[in-house]
Amino acid sequence: MLNVPSQSFPAPSSQQRVASGGRSKVPLKQGRSLMDWIRLTKSGKDLTGLKGRLIEVTEEELKKHNKKDDCWICIRGFVYNVSPYMEYHPGGEDELMRAAGSDGTDLFDQVHRWVNYESMLKECLVGRMAIKPAVSKDYHEEKKVLNGLSHEVEEDFSVRVVENVGKIEIVLKKKETTSWKRLGHPLENHNSLIPRKDTGLYYRKCQLISKEGVTHDTKLFCLMLPPSAHLQVPTGQHVYLKLTITGTEIVKPYTPVSDFLLSEFKEPVLLNNKYIYFLIKVYPDGLFTPELDHLQIGDSVSVSNPEGNFKTSQFQELEDLFLLAAGTGFTPMAKILNYALTNIPSLRKVKLMFFNKTEDDIIWRSQLEKLAFKDKRFDVEFVLSAPTSEWNGKRGHISPALLSEFLKRSLDKSKVLICICGPTPFTEQGIRLLHELNFSKDEIHSFTA
Repeated sequence: MLNVPSQSFPAPSSQQRVASGGRSKVPLKQGRSLMDWIRLTKSGKDLTGLKGRLIEVTEEELKKHNKKDDCWICIRGFVYNVSPYMEYHPGGEDELMRAAGSDGTDLFDQVHRWVNYESMLKECLVGRMAIKPAVSKDYHEEKKVLNGLSHEVEEDFSVRVVENVGKIEIVLKKKETTSWKRLGHPLENHNSLIPRKDTGLYYRKCQLISKEGVTHDTKLFCLMLPPSAHLQVPTGQHVYLKLTITGTEIVKPYTPVSDFLLSEFKEPVLLNNKYIYFLIKVYPDGLFTPELDHLQIGDSVSVSNPEGNFKTSQFQELEDLFLLAAGTGFTPMAKILNYALTNIPSLRKVKLMFFNKTEDDIIWRSQLEKLAFKDKRFDVEFVLSAPTSEWNGKRGHISPALLSEFLKRSLDKSKVLICICGPTPFTEQGIRLLHELNFSKDEIHSFTA
């Protein structure tokens, strides 16, 4: 008997591409959306061609199925017939064909390891590979020990992360003021090293505490972490939110923000180590955000551990920081802005060019203007593509003319970093224009909107 894989691991499929350097989406045919795929998987149609049987697949057998109309792919020891999914794949057929008739685990992890293929492709499961994949040589298995600390500790604890040296300090409080003769026993996997790419994503269920309007279509969601949990999302990284929609797990990446742009703008109402905030635009015709918006206070949302390739070491000796954001592409910029102005002594100038359709779409406009007034190193420019006749600011879309005027260094050879985030066409067009303006690859970092 073969075991069908659990649906709880990593995170379900999303049509959104992954962090900077990720593959782009391709236009899908009419009737080939994510919702259409979910309907097909629930239609009862045989998507494997095996009439419900699960088989063991040898490497030789796997290699035979390497064509678009007969395409099997192995992911983490399980084999799927992805031919029916070809036209529904946001990354296009060619992307799937790169792994046709072979083990696509490494390729899958490079592009979008957070996608819950187990949930999305469960009706395409052919079976298990006849030879189990070898355990990583770095993985050291120890005898399981059930007990950890020798005494109880308070649920409340503190965590201090020193990013620049990679150290973490955890302070636990004893429940009783007695002397401990020993710390306790090591738990399972103590002293084991597992490559990050093999760990998958860990989700914790968080509780929706509040949601408040920021613009006419964007809301600030506040989620509370479970008891005794701590989640530190590094600057420039994102997490994945997971909901079950019509029986299928759906995931979207979002960048956490603070409840305000800078902490001194507002007295903290909630303790930061227990709450996590997201600025999210609600699309009425979308699949994920309407479900998120319909949640009631107290409902649960699953939140993953952080991912992303942005390193704050890029700020070292930085003199000029330019931020290009469109719509909710502003969210990663919020933390970057805060971090840079607070922690980078070499910084001379920070400029944000914020693209939106109308004035009503501008997120945290008053806070940005207040910050520009408070800190003379910071300047913000708003660009609208569909302004009213009363608008006196810049108009249009991202263009060479706008960028060449905006991206002026404080000194001729000052160290520069340009961060860009927005819808895929905005980001791709922006990166192309930046290269045309002779900015190097090392001076540019793009984020997923």
